[in-house]
Amino acid sequence: MKKTIKPKEISSRKSTRVPKKNARPPEAGPDRPGGILGLILDRLSTKTGATADELVKATGWQRHSILGALSKLKARGYEFHLDAQKERKAYRLINVKG
Repeated sequence: MKKTIKPKEISSRKSTRVPKKNARPPEAGPDRPGGILGLILDRLSTKTGATADELVKATGWQRHSILGALSKLKARGYEFHLDAQKERKAYRLINVKG
């Protein structure tokens, strides 16, 4: 006995999604995260910045998790760069887009 597949019916209902009351417009800039991401931002915003190893000690995370968190912060609009000096390679926050 063959199984017949019925086509899905298209719903005529409109979307019931309601925007949040306190939603920020996209041009307002990124929100400052709390928790460990906020701690990482605090360390990056110092004058000397922070190395990946210093961030590992501060957060208790593994190095690959720190690098992933930096990538997430960059995707959220935070700009930082790597200051490579003789013995210290530190990430330092430049500015925030928006």
